[in-house]
Amino acid sequence: MTYTSSVYAHAKPDTPDTLHELQVMQNKFRRRAADTPWYVKNSVLHWDLKLPSIYKCMKDASERFFDIASSHPNPLIASAVSYEPPTPHHFCRRPRNILIRSNQRSQLRGRKTYRSN
Repeated sequence: MTYTSSVYAHAKPDTPDTLHELQVMQNKFRRRAADTPWYVKNSVLHWDLKLPSIYKCMKDASERFFDIASSHPNPLIASAVSYEPPTPHHFCRRPRNILIRSNQRSQLRGRKTYRSN
């Protein structure tokens, strides 16, 4: 999952459910690996196995990359650390802002928006 985290962050820009779909898949694998019955909650399974969620895993990988990138000998990678984040209405998706925005979108997912034609 860490290897593909940057790909999944850019996979579906208009759908905030990408991380949720991955979390569902991870829950199924954990349930099979631990051979738990159906009535055990996923939160209990996460706690007992001491494994991070998909969102936390991707966020930690992103933070590790940007911590290491500041001292990298390649100037292109080192310059990725010092960019200014775009305005909220900017359409360019940068890796550092992907997880922050997807978290905000997942919190707003429960709210319905109505558009008039």
